[in-house]
Amino acid sequence: MALEDSLAAAMAAAQGGDAAAYRRLLDACLPVIAGIARAQGVRGEAVDDVVQDTLLTIHRARASYDPARPFLPWLRAITRCRAIDRLRRAGRRPREVHDPSAYEAHADAGPAPGHGIEARQRNAELARAVAALPAGQRQAVEQLAYAERSLEDAAALTGRSKGALKVNLHRALKALRETLSRDKDAGDV
Repeated sequence: MALEDSLAAAMAAAQGGDAAAYRRLLDACLPVIAGIARAQGVRGEAVDDVVQDTLLTIHRARASYDPARPFLPWLRAITRCRAIDRLRRAGRRPREVHDPSAYEAHADAGPAPGHGIEARQRNAELARAVAALPAGQRQAVEQLAYAERSLEDAAALTGRSKGALKVNLHRALKALRETLSRDKDAGDV
């Protein structure tokens, strides 16, 4: 008797109340379920979990099996679903890997040596460039960019219109770009 026929007959008998046939069915299904789980990509101890989940599902869904249809496709469908569920659960958990050489080869996520010096130099250059701006442009940069005030608040503090502040900020940014790019180009030479 072929595996398909014996499993289908055992399931039909189990549906009829034959406990011994049900035990034989579940025992015969173990290697089939494990093979299907491995084919789905489940590895190691997770295969046993898929087998257990599949057996529980078979137990709960045994009444839904139609004895007039083949048993193995029904079993494969259940097992594939349980394998996919297991793979999804495993994919959500972070996995720790002990790899001492990874610490040596991994670049430090912190700032590079000298980063603070470069940042201070850039800030000093920017402060000098802002100080060299005409008063209206400098005031717009200080209020809108440095102090991060809204146009309404900056207009109220300075006594200037919102439109004038916008124009001065635009002109200041353009002048700062030109000045800082010129200073950078002079430093590259």
